[in-house]
Parts: sequence; structure tokens; C-alpha cells
Amino acid sequence: MIEMTPDQILERLVAFPSVVGTPNQAIVGWIADYLEQAGARVTLLAGPEGDRSNLFATVGPADQPGYLLSGHMDVVPAGEPGWTSDPFSLQRDGERLTGRGTSDMKGFLACAVAALPAIARRPLERPLHLAFSYDEEAGCRGVPHMIARLPDLCAPPLGCIIGEPSGMRAIRAHKGKAAARAAIGGRAGHSSRPDLGLNAIHAMAEILDQAVTTARRLTKGPFDENFEPPYSSLQVGTIHGGQAVNVIPDQCTIELEARAIEGVDPVGLLAEVEACLTTLTDRGFTAGWEVLSSYPALSLAADAPLAGLMEELTGQTPLAAVSYGTEAGLYQAAGMPAIICGPGDIGRAHKANEFIELAELTACVRMIEALGNRLVL
Repeated sequence: MIEMTPDQILERLVAFPSVVGTPNQAIVGWIADYLEQAGARVTLLAGPEGDRSNLFATVGPADQPGYLLSGHMDVVPAGEPGWTSDPFSLQRDGERLTGRGTSDMKGFLACAVAALPAIARRPLERPLHLAFSYDEEAGCRGVPHMIARLPDLCAPPLGCIIGEPSGMRAIRAHKGKAAARAAIGGRAGHSSRPDLGLNAIHAMAEILDQAVTTARRLTKGPFDENFEPPYSSLQVGTIHGGQAVNVIPDQCTIELEARAIEGVDPVGLLAEVEACLTTLTDRGFTAGWEVLSSYPALSLAADAPLAGLMEELTGQTPLAAVSYGTEAGLYQAAGMPAIICGPGDIGRAHKANEFIELAELTACVRMIEALGNRLVL
């Protein structure tokens, strides 16, 4: 095979517009072909949607415990104003590589794919796995299906490295998250006769009040000073309803999320809002509640072997925590030690002219190669 450099692979990956919630056969197929040519055993794991798949690849003896490199293939849409180039065509400006997903997180995927051929040629005593998921940006929807299949694919890993952008400094913890949609159905009519209708927006105001009350209460603790802010949080992010100012609105929908410190159930933080919603049915409204996504917090002890390994591989003491979430909590919940470490900066993600530096890719490849050295006979 003709081996490619990380930036060459990144150029190919960015060119696939693998936006969250859309089919991903093209990017999955390209990665699978490359890894198979490199000597990896590749399994494609179709999700229940039918048009997108997770990808799992192994080099070395799968029946032995090894290490797993995890990343997601999807990206957020690139509709932000301010892009100065095609988001799905990698642009090079000296050391800077610009394009959607360069930091979050096709840069890490490119490094893992680029490092694999050399590792595959070595006499491995323990395996290295690549676990690439879909629809992470929709609340980690794809990876649970892959995690459920891992017992059939490999021995329990010694550790999972989730390559979200962290400036190549490992991170031991993050908050958990749950998102939900609340929908109210009322009765339409002319605004001059409010007594004959049921105003769904007015009813939703009660739900919003409960959400704000819960959010304020959470600021009073419990606390974990490793996070910013050091408490769990709740917010309403969207609201939709009504047709015209002179029509009684018969529909109103909100989407809200909760982010939870370790030891707090993120879905449980939404319970008071859900309970308030259900009381509306006694007054003739219809009420719908749907949990859109959820994932648990991550918490890896400072003295865990995986934390020590990452300090050796990166030369930096792992950070205690970040407030954003990743798939790492799901691996940990399934019994696998997990930690975050990848190239790029989360501050560049989800905005116009997202970029990564060549030096960041180089540092990531070196980390993966150093990990590969630990797996050799």
C-alpha cells in the first residue's frame, strides 16, 4: 500500500461532508479500505438508522487486553458565517490546516490511521484497536451500539483514549449530560376569545419557570471545584410555537439540557421539569416528553494506571477535568478505564475557519507510536 502522512489523510477525511445525522458510508468505506490494506482486521457495525455505521479495527492479538483509540467521524454543520474557504476542502496556510472537523475531531482520526501501518508491522504482544463512531455530535448516539458489541470483538481493553481536542494534554474527568424535548398541545382559536382556546405558549411559561427555578437551585451545589462552573447546570436552548399574533397558539416546544458533575444523574436533573409538564394534562393540554440523548460523567482517578501511562506518553500531568462532554463516560460506564487526549483545541471547534496545526498532528502521531511501543513483544 502507499502510506499517507497525517495531513494527507486529514485532507481526505475533511473532504467527506460527514455531518451529524446524515449517511456516512463514504467516509467509513474509505477508512476501512485504508486500514485493511495496512493489515488491520476491520468490522463495520451498522446502526439502527440503517444508513450509518461505526467502525472497529484491530491490529495484534484481539484475545489479549490492549488499548483502544476512540474518535467520532461526524462533524457539526458548517453553516456559520465567516468561512473564508470551502469548509469541506482542506486549506493549507503554512503550518495551519483549515476545514470543518480538523480539530473536532478528524485530526485525531487522521493521526490514528496514519500511525497504524507501522504499528501493524511490529510483533505485537497486545492489540491496538481503533473505534470510530457516528453521530457523537447528536449526544453520543452511535457509540453505545459499538460498545455493546465489544465483548464479541476484543478482550476488555486496558484503557481507552478518546481523542477529543485537548492540546495533547490528557484529561481525567468531564460532566455528564442529558437533553430532552418538551412539547405542549393546546387548542387554537381567535385571539379575541382566549376563553375558547388553550394557549400552549402560556402553558409552556410554567415549564420554563420550573426550568429556571431548577437551574438556580443547582448553583447552590453540590460542588466539584475541578469543573467550571463547579456545579451541575440546566438550561433551555430552543423554543418554538405559535403562528401569528392574533391566533391562540396550539403548539409549543422547547429543548433543554442538563450537565451534571460526577455522582449526579443528568437525566434526574430534568425530573422536576418533566413532572411539571405532566400536570398540564389535567387542564386539557397534551404533553410530550422525549429524552433526546444522555451520557454519564467521566471520572478517572489521578493514580489510575491509565493516567500514569498518559503522563509518560505526553510528558504532562493530566488535567483534572473539563466541563464539555465526550464518549469517554460511556466507555467507563461499560467497565473500561477511559481518558481524553487529542490534538487541536476545543475552542476552535464548532466555529468558522476551524483549524489544526501540523505540529499538533505530529505530536499526536508520536504519542500513538509511543503507545505502540508498549504493545511489542
